[in-house]
Amino acid sequence: MTPLHELLSRIRWDADFGAAQFELGYYDRVADRIVRVDLRDLSFDSENRAMLDFVDDEGRARSIPLHRVKEVWRDGRSIWRREHRGGG
Repeated sequence: MTPLHELLSRIRWDADFGAAQFELGYYDRVADRIVRVDLRDLSFDSENRAMLDFVDDEGRARSIPLHRVKEVWRDGRSIWRREHRGGG
């Protein structure tokens, strides 16, 4: 399986591949479920490249560690998945 950081680099640097609409699914420990977020709403934490930052629907700033990203979709199709065992 392609490592997540390599897939994210391909999305960023491969113009043809990256022209699609992407969503990441991360494991939310509080909700105990996978939450999907539009990749355009995420940014890398400037102090920690292993974290993604975004503002949720309620206006709260959130940070997601890359190890909690479990799924990636491209134009609605699953293209990457990491096994989810619950609990993070």
